[in-house]
Amino acid sequence: MKEQELFCKKLLTIVDSIADGVIAVNSEWKLTFFNKAAERITGFKVEDAINKPCHEILRTNVCKESCPLRHTMATGTPVINRPVCITTQKGHRLPISVSTALLKDSQGRVIGGVETFRDLKLVEQLRRDYEAQYAFENMISRNQGMRNIFETLPMIAESESPALVEGESGTGKELIAHAIHDLSPRKHGPFISINCGALPDNLLESELFGYMAGAFTDAKKDKKGRFALAEKGTLFLDEIGNISQAMQIKLLRVLQEKTFEPLGSTETIKADVRIVTATNRQLSQLISEDMFRRDLYYRINVIKVSLPPLRDRMEDISLLADHFIDQFNRLRHKEIPGVSPPALKVLMNHDYPGNIRELENIIEHAFILCGNGIIKPEHLPEYLQKREAIPVVEIASTMKEMESLFLMATLKRNNWNRKETAKDLSIAPSTLYRKIKRLGLRIPTQEE
Repeated sequence: MKEQELFCKKLLTIVDSIADGVIAVNSEWKLTFFNKAAERITGFKVEDAINKPCHEILRTNVCKESCPLRHTMATGTPVINRPVCITTQKGHRLPISVSTALLKDSQGRVIGGVETFRDLKLVEQLRRDYEAQYAFENMISRNQGMRNIFETLPMIAESESPALVEGESGTGKELIAHAIHDLSPRKHGPFISINCGALPDNLLESELFGYMAGAFTDAKKDKKGRFALAEKGTLFLDEIGNISQAMQIKLLRVLQEKTFEPLGSTETIKADVRIVTATNRQLSQLISEDMFRRDLYYRINVIKVSLPPLRDRMEDISLLADHFIDQFNRLRHKEIPGVSPPALKVLMNHDYPGNIRELENIIEHAFILCGNGIIKPEHLPEYLQKREAIPVVEIASTMKEMESLFLMATLKRNNWNRKETAKDLSIAPSTLYRKIKRLGLRIPTQEE
Protein backbone atom coordinates (compact mmCIF):
# COMPACT_ATOMS: atom_id res chain seq x y z
CA MET A 1 0.00 0.00 0.00
CA LYS A 2 2.85 2.35 0.89
CA GLU A 3 4.54 1.58 -2.42
CA GLN A 4 1.34 2.47 -4.26
CA GLU A 5 1.07 5.73 -2.32
CA LEU A 6 4.70 6.59 -3.11
CA PHE A 7 4.11 5.83 -6.76
CA CYS A 8 1.04 8.09 -6.82
CA LYS A 9 2.97 10.90 -5.16
CA LYS A 10 5.80 10.57 -7.69
CA LEU A 11 3.28 10.54 -10.51
CA LEU A 12 1.60 13.71 -9.18
CA THR A 13 5.00 15.38 -8.84
CA ILE A 14 5.80 14.54 -12.46
CA VAL A 15 2.42 15.78 -13.73
CA ASP A 16 2.80 18.99 -11.71
CA SER A 17 6.24 19.63 -13.18
CA ILE A 18 5.30 19.50 -16.88
CA ALA A 19 4.58 22.67 -18.86
CA ASP A 20 1.20 21.52 -20.22
CA GLY A 21 -2.01 21.98 -18.24
CA VAL A 22 -3.61 18.71 -17.14
CA ILE A 23 -7.13 18.37 -15.80
CA ALA A 24 -9.47 15.49 -15.10
CA VAL A 25 -13.25 15.39 -14.79
CA ASN A 26 -15.66 12.82 -13.43
CA SER A 27 -18.85 11.60 -15.09
CA GLU A 28 -20.66 14.70 -13.82
CA TRP A 29 -18.15 16.99 -15.58
CA LYS A 30 -16.72 18.26 -12.31
CA LEU A 31 -12.97 18.81 -12.02
CA THR A 32 -11.15 16.17 -9.98
CA PHE A 33 -7.58 17.13 -10.90
CA PHE A 34 -5.89 20.43 -11.76
CA ASN A 35 -2.09 20.59 -12.09
CA LYS A 36 0.27 23.55 -11.55
CA ALA A 37 0.48 24.39 -15.26
CA ALA A 38 -3.34 24.50 -15.43
CA GLU A 39 -3.22 27.05 -12.60
CA ARG A 40 -0.61 29.13 -14.41
CA ILE A 41 -2.39 29.05 -17.78
CA THR A 42 -5.95 29.68 -16.55
CA GLY A 43 -5.18 31.89 -13.56
CA PHE A 44 -7.42 29.77 -11.28
CA LYS A 45 -6.02 28.18 -8.11
CA VAL A 46 -6.47 24.45 -7.65
CA GLU A 47 -8.67 24.96 -4.58
CA ASP A 48 -10.98 27.20 -6.63
CA ALA A 49 -11.19 24.70 -9.49
CA ILE A 50 -11.66 21.29 -7.84
CA ASN A 51 -15.30 20.10 -7.78
CA LYS A 52 -16.35 22.94 -10.10
CA PRO A 53 -17.91 22.17 -13.52
CA CYS A 54 -15.05 22.33 -16.01
CA HIS A 55 -16.87 24.84 -18.26
CA GLU A 56 -16.89 27.35 -15.38
CA ILE A 57 -13.09 27.23 -15.13
CA LEU A 58 -11.85 26.74 -18.71
CA ARG A 59 -14.61 28.77 -20.36
CA THR A 60 -13.57 27.87 -23.91
CA ASN A 61 -15.20 29.17 -27.06
CA VAL A 62 -16.41 25.62 -27.82
CA CYS A 63 -17.80 24.55 -24.41
CA LYS A 64 -21.44 24.81 -25.50
CA GLU A 65 -21.21 23.71 -29.14
CA SER A 66 -18.40 21.19 -29.59
CA CYS A 67 -16.54 20.41 -26.37
CA PRO A 68 -13.55 18.16 -27.24
CA LEU A 69 -13.74 16.30 -23.91
CA ARG A 70 -17.49 15.69 -24.33
CA HIS A 71 -16.77 14.30 -27.81
CA THR A 72 -14.20 11.89 -26.37
CA MET A 73 -16.49 10.82 -23.53
CA ALA A 74 -19.31 10.14 -25.98
CA THR A 75 -17.34 8.37 -28.71
CA GLY A 76 -14.19 7.09 -27.02
CA THR A 77 -12.16 8.86 -29.72
CA PRO A 78 -9.34 11.08 -28.45
CA VAL A 79 -8.89 14.65 -29.71
CA ILE A 80 -5.32 15.65 -30.56
CA ASN A 81 -4.02 19.24 -30.52
CA ARG A 82 -7.28 20.97 -31.30
CA PRO A 83 -6.88 24.78 -31.15
CA VAL A 84 -9.47 26.60 -29.02
CA CYS A 85 -9.62 29.79 -26.93
CA ILE A 86 -10.19 29.99 -23.19
CA THR A 87 -11.10 32.93 -20.99
CA THR A 88 -8.62 33.25 -18.11
CA GLN A 89 -9.52 34.14 -14.54
CA LYS A 90 -8.70 37.78 -15.36
CA GLY A 91 -11.01 37.75 -18.39
CA HIS A 92 -8.31 37.59 -21.05
CA ARG A 93 -8.81 35.47 -24.19
CA LEU A 94 -6.00 32.94 -24.60
CA PRO A 95 -5.36 30.50 -27.50
CA ILE A 96 -4.57 26.94 -26.40
CA SER A 97 -4.34 23.52 -28.05
CA VAL A 98 -6.33 20.70 -26.42
CA SER A 99 -5.87 16.91 -26.36
CA THR A 100 -8.31 14.55 -24.63
CA ALA A 101 -8.53 10.93 -23.49
CA LEU A 102 -10.81 8.69 -21.45
CA LEU A 103 -10.08 8.11 -17.75
CA LYS A 104 -10.56 4.47 -16.72
CA ASP A 105 -10.34 2.60 -13.41
CA SER A 106 -8.35 -0.60 -12.81
CA GLN A 107 -11.23 -2.69 -14.20
CA GLY A 108 -11.26 -0.70 -17.46
CA ARG A 109 -14.49 1.14 -16.69
CA VAL A 110 -14.78 4.76 -17.87
CA ILE A 111 -14.95 7.02 -14.82
CA GLY A 112 -14.25 10.37 -16.48
CA GLY A 113 -11.96 12.15 -18.90
CA VAL A 114 -8.51 13.73 -19.03
CA GLU A 115 -7.59 16.87 -20.94
CA THR A 116 -4.16 18.34 -21.55
CA PHE A 117 -3.72 21.81 -22.98
CA ARG A 118 -0.86 23.99 -24.12
CA ASP A 119 -0.56 27.79 -24.07
CA LEU A 120 -0.37 28.93 -27.72
CA LYS A 121 0.15 32.61 -26.92
CA LEU A 122 3.82 32.45 -27.89
CA VAL A 123 3.01 30.37 -30.98
CA GLU A 124 0.30 32.89 -31.94
CA GLN A 125 2.74 35.78 -31.49
CA LEU A 126 5.35 33.99 -33.58
CA ARG A 127 2.72 33.42 -36.27
CA ARG A 128 1.82 37.11 -36.27
CA ASP A 129 5.50 38.08 -36.40
CA TYR A 130 5.96 35.61 -39.26
CA GLU A 131 3.01 37.10 -41.14
CA ALA A 132 4.36 40.60 -40.53
CA GLN A 133 7.46 39.67 -42.54
CA TYR A 134 5.24 39.26 -45.58
CA ALA A 135 2.94 42.25 -45.02
CA PHE A 136 3.18 45.39 -47.13
CA GLU A 137 0.70 48.28 -47.26
CA ASN A 138 -2.43 46.22 -46.38
CA MET A 139 -1.26 43.37 -48.62
CA ILE A 140 0.30 40.07 -47.61
CA SER A 141 2.25 37.53 -49.64
CA ARG A 142 5.26 35.25 -49.47
CA ASN A 143 5.16 34.67 -53.25
CA GLN A 144 8.40 35.85 -54.89
CA GLY A 145 6.59 37.59 -57.75
CA MET A 146 4.51 39.58 -55.28
CA ARG A 147 7.57 40.31 -53.15
CA ASN A 148 9.25 41.77 -56.23
CA ILE A 149 6.20 44.01 -56.78
CA PHE A 150 6.35 45.14 -53.14
CA GLU A 151 10.00 46.14 -53.63
CA THR A 152 9.31 48.24 -56.73
CA LEU A 153 6.14 49.99 -55.50
CA PRO A 154 7.97 52.69 -53.48
CA MET A 155 9.92 53.68 -56.63
CA ILE A 156 6.75 53.68 -58.73
CA ALA A 157 5.00 55.78 -56.09
CA GLU A 158 7.75 58.43 -56.10
CA SER A 159 7.20 59.01 -59.80
CA GLU A 160 4.45 61.23 -61.18
CA SER A 161 4.08 59.03 -64.25
CA PRO A 162 0.80 57.20 -65.00
CA ALA A 163 0.79 53.58 -63.81
CA LEU A 164 -1.19 50.65 -65.22
CA VAL A 165 -2.14 47.72 -62.96
CA GLU A 166 -3.05 44.51 -64.79
CA GLY A 167 -4.57 41.42 -63.23
CA GLU A 168 -7.60 39.19 -63.12
CA SER A 169 -10.65 40.25 -61.12
CA GLY A 170 -10.10 39.79 -57.41
CA THR A 171 -6.28 39.93 -57.46
CA GLY A 172 -6.07 43.20 -55.51
CA LYS A 173 -5.60 45.88 -58.17
CA GLU A 174 -7.21 48.60 -56.05
CA LEU A 175 -4.94 47.71 -53.11
CA ILE A 176 -1.95 48.29 -55.39
CA ALA A 177 -3.41 51.64 -56.48
CA HIS A 178 -3.92 52.62 -52.83
CA ALA A 179 -0.33 51.60 -52.02
CA ILE A 180 1.02 53.75 -54.87
CA HIS A 181 -0.94 56.71 -53.52
CA ASP A 182 -0.05 56.12 -49.85
CA LEU A 183 3.67 55.86 -50.63
CA SER A 184 3.73 58.89 -52.94
CA PRO A 185 4.33 62.61 -52.26
CA ARG A 186 0.57 62.99 -52.91
CA LYS A 187 -0.38 60.82 -49.91
CA HIS A 188 -1.91 63.81 -48.09
CA GLY A 189 -4.14 64.53 -51.09
CA PRO A 190 -7.35 62.66 -51.96
CA PHE A 191 -7.54 59.16 -53.45
CA ILE A 192 -10.53 59.09 -55.81
CA SER A 193 -11.62 55.94 -57.66
CA ILE A 194 -14.19 55.16 -60.31
CA ASN A 195 -15.16 51.93 -62.07
CA CYS A 196 -15.14 52.96 -65.72
CA GLY A 197 -16.74 49.71 -66.86
CA ALA A 198 -19.83 50.19 -64.72
CA LEU A 199 -21.10 53.39 -66.38
CA PRO A 200 -22.37 54.28 -69.88
CA ASP A 201 -20.51 57.04 -71.77
CA ASN A 202 -22.76 59.96 -70.85
CA LEU A 203 -22.68 59.17 -67.13
CA LEU A 204 -18.96 58.37 -67.15
CA GLU A 205 -18.15 61.69 -68.83
CA SER A 206 -20.15 63.69 -66.28
CA GLU A 207 -18.65 61.67 -63.42
CA LEU A 208 -15.11 62.28 -64.64
CA PHE A 209 -15.31 65.92 -65.69
CA GLY A 210 -18.34 67.22 -63.76
CA TYR A 211 -20.98 69.56 -65.16
CA MET A 212 -22.45 73.02 -64.84
CA ALA A 213 -26.06 73.80 -63.92
CA GLY A 214 -28.22 73.60 -67.02
CA ALA A 215 -25.79 71.38 -68.97
CA PHE A 216 -28.64 68.86 -69.35
CA THR A 217 -32.22 68.45 -68.14
CA ASP A 218 -31.51 67.16 -64.61
CA ALA A 219 -28.45 69.36 -63.98
CA LYS A 220 -29.96 71.66 -61.33
CA LYS A 221 -26.63 72.83 -59.92
CA ASP A 222 -22.88 72.59 -60.59
CA LYS A 223 -21.21 69.29 -59.75
CA LYS A 224 -17.50 68.59 -59.52
CA GLY A 225 -16.18 65.58 -61.40
CA ARG A 226 -13.63 63.02 -60.24
CA PHE A 227 -10.74 64.91 -61.84
CA ALA A 228 -11.58 68.01 -59.80
CA LEU A 229 -12.14 65.98 -56.62
CA ALA A 230 -8.75 64.28 -57.05
CA GLU A 231 -6.86 67.60 -57.33
CA LYS A 232 -3.32 67.22 -55.90
CA GLY A 233 -4.07 63.56 -55.25
CA THR A 234 -4.54 60.33 -57.20
CA LEU A 235 -7.34 59.32 -59.58
CA PHE A 236 -7.81 55.57 -59.96
CA LEU A 237 -9.57 54.54 -63.17
CA ASP A 238 -10.60 50.91 -62.74
CA GLU A 239 -11.49 48.65 -65.71
CA ILE A 240 -10.08 51.12 -68.20
CA GLY A 241 -10.27 48.44 -70.91
CA ASN A 242 -14.08 48.64 -70.92
CA ILE A 243 -14.51 52.26 -72.01
CA SER A 244 -15.70 53.14 -75.51
CA GLN A 245 -13.55 54.58 -78.32
CA ALA A 246 -15.26 57.95 -77.91
CA MET A 247 -14.40 58.10 -74.20
CA GLN A 248 -10.87 56.96 -74.96
CA ILE A 249 -10.36 60.06 -77.14
CA LYS A 250 -11.66 62.41 -74.42
CA LEU A 251 -9.50 60.75 -71.78
CA LEU A 252 -6.45 60.89 -74.04
CA ARG A 253 -6.88 64.65 -74.42
CA VAL A 254 -6.89 65.13 -70.64
CA LEU A 255 -3.77 62.99 -70.23
CA GLN A 256 -1.94 64.84 -73.03
CA GLU A 257 -2.90 68.41 -72.14
CA LYS A 258 -3.56 67.91 -68.40
CA THR A 259 -6.71 70.01 -68.73
CA PHE A 260 -10.45 69.31 -68.94
CA GLU A 261 -13.75 71.10 -69.35
CA PRO A 262 -16.87 70.30 -67.29
CA LEU A 263 -19.99 69.58 -69.34
CA GLY A 264 -21.76 72.81 -70.24
CA SER A 265 -18.69 74.96 -69.51
CA THR A 266 -16.29 76.81 -71.80
CA GLU A 267 -13.72 77.20 -69.06
CA THR A 268 -10.64 74.99 -69.26
CA ILE A 269 -9.50 73.66 -65.88
CA LYS A 270 -5.97 72.55 -65.11
CA ALA A 271 -5.70 69.01 -63.71
CA ASP A 272 -3.01 68.37 -61.11
CA VAL A 273 -3.74 64.66 -60.72
CA ARG A 274 -1.71 61.41 -60.70
CA ILE A 275 -3.42 58.80 -62.88
CA VAL A 276 -3.43 55.11 -61.97
CA THR A 277 -5.44 52.77 -64.21
CA ALA A 278 -6.34 49.09 -63.90
CA THR A 279 -7.77 46.41 -66.13
CA ASN A 280 -8.57 42.71 -66.05
CA ARG A 281 -8.30 42.54 -69.85
CA GLN A 282 -5.27 42.24 -72.11
CA LEU A 283 -5.00 45.75 -73.58
CA SER A 284 -2.45 44.61 -76.17
CA GLN A 285 -5.03 42.18 -77.55
CA LEU A 286 -7.72 44.90 -77.54
CA ILE A 287 -5.35 47.11 -79.53
CA SER A 288 -4.89 44.39 -82.17
CA GLU A 289 -8.69 44.11 -82.39
CA ASP A 290 -9.02 47.90 -82.81
CA MET A 291 -10.97 48.14 -79.54
CA PHE A 292 -8.41 50.20 -77.64
CA ARG A 293 -6.36 53.16 -78.87
CA ARG A 294 -2.65 52.54 -79.10
CA ASP A 295 -1.81 56.17 -78.24
CA LEU A 296 -3.92 56.01 -75.05
CA TYR A 297 -2.27 52.73 -74.12
CA TYR A 298 1.18 54.31 -74.26
CA ARG A 299 -0.06 57.26 -72.19
CA ILE A 300 -1.37 55.13 -69.33
CA ASN A 301 1.29 52.40 -69.55
CA VAL A 302 4.41 54.34 -68.59
CA ILE A 303 4.93 51.87 -65.75
CA LYS A 304 3.05 48.57 -65.47
CA VAL A 305 2.34 46.28 -62.51
CA SER A 306 1.16 42.78 -63.41
CA LEU A 307 -0.50 40.89 -60.55
CA PRO A 308 -0.34 37.06 -60.61
CA PRO A 309 -3.59 35.14 -60.05
CA LEU A 310 -3.98 33.30 -56.76
CA ARG A 311 -3.59 29.91 -58.47
CA ASP A 312 0.02 30.94 -59.24
CA ARG A 313 0.76 31.88 -55.62
CA MET A 314 -0.70 28.91 -53.75
CA GLU A 315 1.92 29.30 -51.02
CA ASP A 316 -0.15 32.31 -49.89
CA ILE A 317 -3.36 30.35 -49.22
CA SER A 318 -2.72 29.59 -45.53
CA LEU A 319 -1.26 33.07 -44.96
CA LEU A 320 -4.28 34.79 -46.52
CA ALA A 321 -6.74 32.46 -44.78
CA ASP A 322 -5.23 33.36 -41.38
CA HIS A 323 -5.31 37.04 -42.36
CA PHE A 324 -9.03 36.89 -43.22
CA ILE A 325 -9.77 34.88 -40.04
CA ASP A 326 -8.14 37.61 -37.94
CA GLN A 327 -10.08 40.23 -39.87
CA PHE A 328 -13.46 38.52 -39.44
CA ASN A 329 -12.74 37.74 -35.78
CA ARG A 330 -12.43 41.47 -35.15
CA LEU A 331 -15.47 42.37 -37.25
CA ARG A 332 -17.77 39.63 -35.90
CA HIS A 333 -16.43 39.55 -32.33
CA LYS A 334 -15.68 35.85 -32.62
CA GLU A 335 -12.77 33.62 -31.66
CA ILE A 336 -12.24 31.28 -34.62
CA PRO A 337 -8.79 29.76 -33.92
CA GLY A 338 -7.97 28.78 -37.50
CA VAL A 339 -8.42 26.27 -40.34
CA SER A 340 -8.12 22.54 -39.69
CA PRO A 341 -5.55 20.61 -41.77
CA PRO A 342 -8.29 18.74 -43.74
CA ALA A 343 -10.02 22.04 -44.57
CA LEU A 344 -6.68 23.57 -45.58
CA LYS A 345 -6.14 20.67 -48.00
CA VAL A 346 -9.48 21.48 -49.62
CA LEU A 347 -8.51 25.14 -49.92
CA MET A 348 -5.13 24.22 -51.40
CA ASN A 349 -6.75 22.05 -54.06
CA HIS A 350 -8.95 24.81 -55.51
CA ASP A 351 -7.99 26.92 -58.57
CA TYR A 352 -9.65 30.18 -57.39
CA PRO A 353 -11.12 31.70 -60.56
CA GLY A 354 -12.29 34.55 -58.30
CA ASN A 355 -8.79 34.92 -56.83
CA ILE A 356 -8.26 36.54 -53.39
CA ARG A 357 -11.80 37.92 -53.33
CA GLU A 358 -13.11 34.35 -53.68
CA LEU A 359 -10.92 33.10 -50.83
CA GLU A 360 -12.19 35.93 -48.62
CA ASN A 361 -15.76 34.95 -49.53
CA ILE A 362 -15.01 31.30 -48.66
CA ILE A 363 -13.66 32.23 -45.22
CA GLU A 364 -16.65 34.48 -44.57
CA HIS A 365 -18.99 31.61 -45.54
CA ALA A 366 -17.14 29.31 -43.10
CA PHE A 367 -17.47 31.90 -40.33
CA ILE A 368 -21.24 31.75 -40.59
CA LEU A 369 -21.39 27.96 -40.25
CA CYS A 370 -18.64 27.06 -37.77
CA GLY A 371 -19.76 28.98 -34.69
CA ASN A 372 -16.66 29.52 -32.56
CA GLY A 373 -14.82 26.30 -33.41
CA ILE A 374 -12.09 25.54 -35.90
CA ILE A 375 -13.00 25.70 -39.60
CA LYS A 376 -13.56 22.18 -40.95
CA PRO A 377 -14.27 20.94 -44.51
CA GLU A 378 -18.03 20.81 -43.83
CA HIS A 379 -18.01 24.55 -43.12
CA LEU A 380 -16.67 25.36 -46.59
CA PRO A 381 -18.96 26.07 -49.58
CA GLU A 382 -20.49 22.99 -51.17
CA TYR A 383 -18.72 23.41 -54.50
CA LEU A 384 -15.35 22.99 -52.74
CA GLN A 385 -16.33 19.87 -50.80
CA LYS A 386 -16.97 17.91 -53.99
CA ARG A 387 -13.36 18.25 -55.13
CA GLU A 388 -10.76 15.63 -54.25
CA ALA A 389 -8.19 16.63 -51.70
CA ILE A 390 -4.50 16.91 -52.61
CA PRO A 391 -2.97 13.42 -52.23
CA VAL A 392 -0.56 14.05 -49.35
CA VAL A 393 0.19 11.70 -46.52
CA GLU A 394 -1.37 12.44 -43.12
CA ILE A 395 1.44 13.64 -40.84
CA ALA A 396 0.95 14.34 -37.15
CA SER A 397 3.16 17.46 -37.03
CA THR A 398 1.42 20.62 -38.13
CA MET A 399 4.60 22.18 -39.54
CA LYS A 400 5.28 19.05 -41.61
CA GLU A 401 1.67 19.09 -42.76
CA MET A 402 2.08 22.68 -43.91
CA GLU A 403 5.38 21.91 -45.66
CA SER A 404 3.75 18.98 -47.47
CA LEU A 405 0.85 21.12 -48.66
CA PHE A 406 3.20 23.87 -49.81
CA LEU A 407 5.48 21.48 -51.75
CA MET A 408 2.54 19.69 -53.36
CA ALA A 409 1.02 23.00 -54.47
CA THR A 410 4.33 24.16 -55.96
CA LEU A 411 4.90 20.83 -57.70
CA LYS A 412 1.38 20.92 -59.13
CA ARG A 413 1.89 24.49 -60.38
CA ASN A 414 5.05 23.30 -62.22
CA ASN A 415 3.24 20.29 -63.76
CA TRP A 416 5.05 17.98 -61.28
CA ASN A 417 8.46 18.82 -62.80
CA ARG A 418 11.03 18.53 -60.00
CA LYS A 419 13.72 20.66 -61.63
CA GLU A 420 11.32 23.51 -62.34
CA THR A 421 9.89 23.24 -58.83
CA ALA A 422 13.37 23.41 -57.28
CA LYS A 423 14.11 26.48 -59.41
CA ASP A 424 10.81 28.06 -58.36
CA LEU A 425 11.67 27.45 -54.69
CA SER A 426 15.28 28.66 -55.14
CA ILE A 427 16.67 25.39 -53.76
CA ALA A 428 18.89 22.68 -55.24
CA PRO A 429 17.07 19.73 -56.93
CA SER A 430 18.83 17.36 -54.50
CA THR A 431 17.33 19.32 -51.56
CA LEU A 432 13.87 18.99 -53.10
CA TYR A 433 14.32 15.22 -53.58
CA ARG A 434 15.31 14.84 -49.91
CA LYS A 435 12.25 16.82 -48.78
CA ILE A 436 9.93 14.70 -50.95
CA LYS A 437 11.44 11.51 -49.54
CA ARG A 438 11.42 12.75 -45.92
CA LEU A 439 7.78 13.84 -46.10
CA GLY A 440 6.72 10.67 -47.90
CA LEU A 441 4.99 12.53 -50.72
CA ARG A 442 3.52 10.51 -53.57
CA ILE A 443 3.60 12.51 -56.80
CA PRO A 444 2.90 11.63 -60.45
CA THR A 445 5.82 10.51 -62.59
CA GLN A 446 7.17 13.37 -64.72
CA GLU A 447 9.70 13.21 -67.54
CA GLU A 448 12.39 15.82 -66.81
